Amino acid sequence: MRRCSDGAGRLRGAARGEGGSAVVEFVFLGVLLLVPVVYFVITVAALQGASFAAAGAADHAAKTFAQAADEASARAAAEASVRVALADFGLTERSARLEVTCDRTPCLEAGTAVRARVHVDVPLPFSPVTNAFGLTVGRIDASATQIVGRFR
Repeated sequence: MRRCSDGAGRLRGAARGEGGSAVVEFVFLGVLLLVPVVYFVITVAALQGASFAAAGAADHAAKTFAQAADEASARAAAEASVRVALADFGLTERSARLEVTCDRTPCLEAGTAVRARVHVDVPLPFSPVTNAFGLTVGRIDASATQIVGRFR
């Protein structure tokens, strides 16, 4: 019986030497695993925000283009609407590109289908590097079509 109590005493002594290390390991591993998960969630949120921005920008660009009086002011209005839609989601004008196409010429003739397509490069979150280096999460494309009305 004496051996059992001696063995138990040794085990208790060994456990006392490592007291509190489980908490440190748990906190260290928790932070180590939590940081990449949080960064992933932020990256997905940036992609989703860019998706909403691109869809809104394409829709507004097509509508403003189709309602303009001439093609020069139509392009300027479409580009301005893209800038506003991107700014609402915290994206810069440099990260987007607008393409406007018409199914016939002249573009602003009644019944013409105007298609606006917006490409948005989503920057890497918290990256100090500019888009010139190509560090982007991905590219979001959105398009919208609007018919030029007879009465404007």
